[in-house]
Amino acid sequence: MSTLFSQLWSNGGFWIGVLETLYMTAASTLLAYIIGLPLGIVLVITDRDGLTPVTWLNKILSVFVNLIRSFPFIILMVALVPVASFLFHNSVGNGVMIFMLVIASAPFVARMVESSLKEVDKGVIEAARSMGANTFEIITKVYLPEAKPSLIVGAVISTVTILGYSAMSGTIAGGGLGAIATRARNVYADDVIWLCVALTVVVVQVIQEVGMLIARKVDKRRRVSVHRKKTKIK
Repeated sequence: MSTLFSQLWSNGGFWIGVLETLYMTAASTLLAYIIGLPLGIVLVITDRDGLTPVTWLNKILSVFVNLIRSFPFIILMVALVPVASFLFHNSVGNGVMIFMLVIASAPFVARMVESSLKEVDKGVIEAARSMGANTFEIITKVYLPEAKPSLIVGAVISTVTILGYSAMSGTIAGGGLGAIATRARNVYADDVIWLCVALTVVVVQVIQEVGMLIARKVDKRRRVSVHRKKTKIK
């Protein structure tokens, strides 16, 4: 057992790392959805087959989203250091890392939302339009409720992706398990690195299991299918 492992174990460093990772991931995911959810909705409704087609706006937003998504996160982090220094008068710390995580993940979230909304049956949308529903009502009462299971699955994928990004933030003075693993690498403490890997795997599995359980609970199509099977058995 390495000296660093003993130090981290005795002072609760590993658990602090887990908590910092969860904090950065949760805060970044929430803020990314505050930006990405409306952006994804706009991408859907302004598409040429959308509720209110606006081709030029859709193309501009698509180019912007694709441009940010094309940057590997590690490169984007380095590129955002001067921006973070200007905005926060600091280039290190979890707050700065959250800013970088949101910039990197909001476009990803927007694409996940766009993909989920496009799975909604167009017949349901047309039925709502024929009944006089306006664009806002269709978004809030048709698109979002119908796409809820897919949106939750997308949120799980986004959260796990952001958690992976947060681990990379340890390379430029972020916190969490990534920072601990980076420190361990510098002193060749392999036991610390592998424990960080194990803890990250556990966190990911918990997020996935809880998220998928919620998605199954809210999937009314699955509930209807199960109900029909039970009825046939009776």
